[in-house]
Amino acid sequence: MLRRLALALVFVLTTLPAAFAVQPDEVLSDPELEARARVLSAQMRCLVCQNQSIDDSDAPLAKDLRVLIRERLVQGESNAQVVDYLVSRYGEFVLLKPRVNSRTLLLWGGPFAILLIGSLVIFMRRRKGSGLAVPEQALSADEQARLDDILRDKTQ
Repeated sequence: MLRRLALALVFVLTTLPAAFAVQPDEVLSDPELEARARVLSAQMRCLVCQNQSIDDSDAPLAKDLRVLIRERLVQGESNAQVVDYLVSRYGEFVLLKPRVNSRTLLLWGGPFAILLIGSLVIFMRRRKGSGLAVPEQALSADEQARLDDILRDKTQ
């Protein structure tokens, strides 16, 4: 019982900011346009919170951006036109998932390049390391006699 109550409390606390983000006065009367607005605002980064979408943020700037998106949709713009407008005004940073282009190629390809380079370095070191081992050589007669003397002294 207590466990269910704790889970319910965690659920309420994690969904609470989203419940208050989009205000009733922002909601469009056309359900299709409102659905498009919600999809777009879920893709845009809150420039104040930075790790939240404007759909989840209750920051004043996020509200302004949500209203701006709805105004542009009511004017008849497509989703792509609204996104292009916001990017032209606020930069690529406004997108939660940046587009793949020449400027973001390092962002998208960097982790794979680092993984590839690291794998190559490990492979080369292991390959090179296996050739560095000194082959075992038998002890000479003098060395064996000396070792036997040392071992005899220790056991006595």
